[in-house]
Amino acid sequence: MIIIFLISIILLMISLIVMLLASILSKKSIIDREKSSPFECGFDPKSSARLPFSLPFFLIAVIFLIFDVEIALLLPMILIFTSSNLIMWSTVSLFFLLILLIGLYHEWNQGALEWAN
Repeated sequence: MIIIFLISIILLMISLIVMLLASILSKKSIIDREKSSPFECGFDPKSSARLPFSLPFFLIAVIFLIFDVEIALLLPMILIFTSSNLIMWSTVSLFFLLILLIGLYHEWNQGALEWAN
């Protein structure tokens, strides 16, 4: 038991040292204006390369991604219905659907599902 504890402490220390060295060595020390500017065939850029994007579109894309993952988690629940305990399956399914519905209600209440202002 003590040997496992010592090995885990040693491995933790080694991984912390490696992460610390990686973060120290990966820092850029020289800030160059030419390297940080966008490249347009050797000419100075005519306009800003950082174009603003639509924040509502981004929020709708994130919500779509979240609900897409939720669907991917719901589909296997149908497949395991026959091979699992009915009470446990229904409890887990109802709890998961309750969490999804609470999240949907929160998004709806905050106005995140409004397509136009």
